Amino acid sequence: MAAQDVIAALTADGDEVDQLVAWLDEGQWALATPAEGWTIAHQIAHLAATFKLAGLAAADPQAFGALVSQLSPDFDANVRMAMAEFVADPPEVLLGRWRQEKATAIKALAAVPDTEVVPWLVRPLPPAVLACAGMMELFGHGQDIADALGVRRTPTDRIRYLVGFAVQVWDFGYLARGIETPDVALRFELTAPSGQVWEFGPAESTERITGPAHDFCLLTTRRRHRDDLALTASGAEADRWLDIAQAYRGPAGPGRAPGQFAS
Repeated sequence: MAAQDVIAALTADGDEVDQLVAWLDEGQWALATPAEGWTIAHQIAHLAATFKLAGLAAADPQAFGALVSQLSPDFDANVRMAMAEFVADPPEVLLGRWRQEKATAIKALAAVPDTEVVPWLVRPLPPAVLACAGMMELFGHGQDIADALGVRRTPTDRIRYLVGFAVQVWDFGYLARGIETPDVALRFELTAPSGQVWEFGPAESTERITGPAHDFCLLTTRRRHRDDLALTASGAEADRWLDIAQAYRGPAGPGRAPGQFAS
């Protein structure tokens, strides 16, 4: 996975989210999203804060370390504190600041050689992997914005990077719930938007997940309940995994209810 390819995909995904909000009026920025208590402004404020943090980590690891050392053990409190810097801004200011933080982070990540790592919240990551994590953030929060606006997004094969990231961090759902990670290897056979089949994990595994790759992204970002997706599990552990899958650290949150987006 070449960093420049992921950076290009991250840039395109960032532009797609930007296009969702660039035309909104002030009232629309205050629309509620499926995330309880979060408006569209909250979603963009969170993305701005996340990209600001990633840009700092890539450009100035020492300053990033100093900042992280001051964080609270309360994950949700840290999220609220980071957003507070942005969410009170008028929409036009927030939009400009989000664009600046996005551009700064992408430039900083692109400057890190593939052979180096970037410090991050849990452990240092290669720049390509951190860019994949950024794509995960854009996908999930972009979906919340699209749902609030009633917009249906058209997925592209760029989601392969997000799929690969979610497979790599397959144990996050267990860790978030304090469940011991089972000693199994899951097999994933997922169909890309283009129709290509993407395969991950040992072919001989009896624990497997199959279905559309886009549905897999919706599941692992917890933007849809498994009942509203066309994913299939074979094996008891694979079936349990569909209930707890998430591609991010921290509390799982309530996710989405079955039938909430059945259409």
